[in-house]
Amino acid sequence: MKHHLDTRLLHTGSAPFDPATGTAPVGLPAVRTSTVRFSSIDALETAQRRKAAGERAITYGRSGMDTHRALEDVFTQLENGTRAFLTPSGLASITLTMLAFLRAGDHVLIADCVYGPVRNLYRTLLQRLGIEATYFSPGRDDIDALVRPNTRMLYVESPGSLLLQMLDLPALAQAARRRGLVVVADNTWGSGYIYRPLDLGAHVSVIAGTKYVGGHSDLMLGAVVTNDAELAAQLDVTQYAMGNAVSADDAWLALRGVRTMPIRMAHQARSALEVCRFLEQRPEVARVYHPALPSDPGHALWQRDCTGSNGMLAVQLKLPPAAGRVMADALELFEIGFSWGGYESLVQWVTPDALSVHGYWDKADQAVLRLHVGLEAVQDLIADLAQALERAAASAAA
Repeated sequence: MKHHLDTRLLHTGSAPFDPATGTAPVGLPAVRTSTVRFSSIDALETAQRRKAAGERAITYGRSGMDTHRALEDVFTQLENGTRAFLTPSGLASITLTMLAFLRAGDHVLIADCVYGPVRNLYRTLLQRLGIEATYFSPGRDDIDALVRPNTRMLYVESPGSLLLQMLDLPALAQAARRRGLVVVADNTWGSGYIYRPLDLGAHVSVIAGTKYVGGHSDLMLGAVVTNDAELAAQLDVTQYAMGNAVSADDAWLALRGVRTMPIRMAHQARSALEVCRFLEQRPEVARVYHPALPSDPGHALWQRDCTGSNGMLAVQLKLPPAAGRVMADALELFEIGFSWGGYESLVQWVTPDALSVHGYWDKADQAVLRLHVGLEAVQDLIADLAQALERAAASAAA
């Protein structure tokens, strides 16, 4: 009997019973070690052979032990994958994926709506390694026209990082697979719970577990998940060569956090939708970006491909960019800071330069703020937004 994902998230990685006493804690303890001991040379050589064959075998503490294995199992449950690899951050997951599948002379197609640091990764590392990249606008550019003989990967993020643009991932994946490309999707927004790229045609899904999986803004973590054995083998050897390691404490914190992710995410999704409806009625607001909102252009794709939403949204004001700075400073419950997915509400003033590279952006000379709606009482958040909007409008009129 296969249980609902909510149930599996609660029970995957539970502590086993002690055979001597018949007792066990509820949660698996954090198993910390650098050195892994072996009972014999035969046991060591067996582990080495298994690892060389691409299995999840432990020979050194960098690969993690029970706590890490339990979290890997959680990520494969979330993404409906067969193998998961933990990394120290979401960006580390992206880097691992790029280096596993690309080499000098290769070309990658990257959606222009992806997480901003991907562009920095290309400029500072991939380009230096002789890898070429083309940024394209999903829904506008023809993938087939952009594929070169040396194109090896399609890299996307849906919804997009700043303006939450929904991509037609099944169509993009079908076009890419037809040309023999590896399809990689950043699924931090969905975190495997409300969106599953592997089920929609992607070969690989990357997640920043720092966000909704952890849920408490107190850990750094990434994961790469696939259901392709050949790609898993490439990820395995690259992961080991890069020396990536995740602390047992961060893995344990993520295991603790993911147990309540369904409840947190659903609550934040309801609050975010209420905030969106409030913002749509405000005279200072030009547009609200949130795929679960019926007025959002990506709503039909969201209905087709997603099973829920979360607390992320962006708002475009009928005010100049400088007024967005005023609004961000005026907010009291929305703290200024990067990241999201924790229990607290956050605001990010989106600079015009950051928006300029997005084909989805209408190029208006107007302020944009990205909001993460936390677990605070939604009426308090709405009151905070109201007073901040009034101050922003007053600054623009002065």
